[in-house]
Amino acid sequence: MPPAMPRPALVLVTDRRRAESRGRTLEEAVAAAVEGGADVVQLREKDLSTAVLVTLGTRVRDAIAGRALLLVNGDADAAVALGAAGVPLPADARDIAGARTRLGGQMLLSVAAHSLEEARRAAEAGADIVQLGTAFASASHPGATPLGVDGVRAICRSLNVPVIAIGGVTADNAAALIAAGVAGVAVIGAMLDAPDPRDAASALRRAIAAGAPAR
Repeated sequence: MPPAMPRPALVLVTDRRRAESRGRTLEEAVAAAVEGGADVVQLREKDLSTAVLVTLGTRVRDAIAGRALLLVNGDADAAVALGAAGVPLPADARDIAGARTRLGGQMLLSVAAHSLEEARRAAEAGADIVQLGTAFASASHPGATPLGVDGVRAICRSLNVPVIAIGGVTADNAAALIAAGVAGVAVIGAMLDAPDPRDAASALRRAIAAGAPAR
């Protein structure tokens, strides 16, 4: 069985250049975010070779120190080398079922989606998680049409796998997404661009708690 994804999850999606633009190494930003409540770190540095990604990922893994799950975007070899919990794939991945077979039952497979059609395709091909975007207007995807809370809610209701919402997520709108049915939220700028990623993660964690249904 693959590791259980924390629920509701707070996912930090990395961008080393954004961390460095704030005068921090990526591992420093990751450590602060995890201290503040991020419980999944998605290493997403698509321009790096496997060898360089493993070197960076080792520093990130050490910064996490077992306090959060580590996912490695799109590179199964790096994910295996790092002992990562899983591999996220892009929405245009051609062989999701093949990736599912390669990863076996011990690693999480997350697949990005931007529509109900893509989300269903990912789930039917064996994805454990659908990462759905763009939830709100985002600097990372300036041309994308946001799904909004209603669009996210409709897709969540149509799937039988957990959905992580991404795109323009902040402490001001995370609660609405959780209330709409997502299993967690993923952010880049809301933590990496913040003056203090620890404080930003704590604020997001409070928002997530506010949106979670009462037990």
